[in-house]
Amino acid sequence: MAELRGKVILVTGATDGLGRALAAELARAGATVLVHGRDPGRIADTIKEVTAAAAEADEPAAGDRVRGYQADLSSLAGVRELAGQVTAAEPRLDVLVNNAGIGGDVPGGGARQESADGYELRFAVNYLATYALTRLLLPLLRASAPSRIVNVASIGQQAIDFSDVMLTKDYDGMRAYRQSKLAQVLFTFDLAAELDPDGVTVNALHPATFMPTKIVSSPISTIAQGVEATMRLIAAPDAETGTGRFYNSLDEGRANDQAYDLAARRQLRELSERLTGR
Repeated sequence: MAELRGKVILVTGATDGLGRALAAELARAGATVLVHGRDPGRIADTIKEVTAAAAEADEPAAGDRVRGYQADLSSLAGVRELAGQVTAAEPRLDVLVNNAGIGGDVPGGGARQESADGYELRFAVNYLATYALTRLLLPLLRASAPSRIVNVASIGQQAIDFSDVMLTKDYDGMRAYRQSKLAQVLFTFDLAAELDPDGVTVNALHPATFMPTKIVSSPISTIAQGVEATMRLIAAPDAETGTGRFYNSLDEGRANDQAYDLAARRQLRELSERLTGR
């Protein structure tokens, strides 16, 4: 595994679940961890926990290596705010982990909701925020090369209906979730083809912390498995993980067929550019 001491890593959605456990593990490994969340209180609690984890690992200056960033990624204004904060405060960014997201049932009990920008909420939070934040932070990632982008997607995927991307007809929360997660994978493949792999690599994974419809084992063991799989994409040698790949936990997997459709990827890219202005 690569040496993480001195690396600066942004983890979105770092105040709960996989993101919180991953932030602690990164701090134990010596990385500088940028903790993103929506709620200031949860950010403060997470910073304390992550700092303590680093201190327990005898990492020096642990308190100086965990910093919090507050932003609501359900709006594009919030995404721009987060990118602006990070760019202004951090001279480098070695890894971006796009982990923030919402499931098929919560919030709203699976009912259709819209973001502040008027987009279907799960598509907005799970995909458009990932797309826009990555685009906004690419200059910093390029300047910090070699750097990495890790998109936390899901094995639960469903083809995007480009005639009704916002699912205004026959809405189903799980379908919305699966579509948004597949969109992350399409973006991963598309971006990898655009970037110089010697500068910035990008991969997506299903971390195996959960299945889309049910918990498959204890939350502790599944989160630990997810941390291990995500850490691998952060720290394993480039030759081992490559770029433009989808991983099912620790193993390379195959995404939904639409992810390999160049026309579909172009269509999503054009839609994303239009919706986000990026």
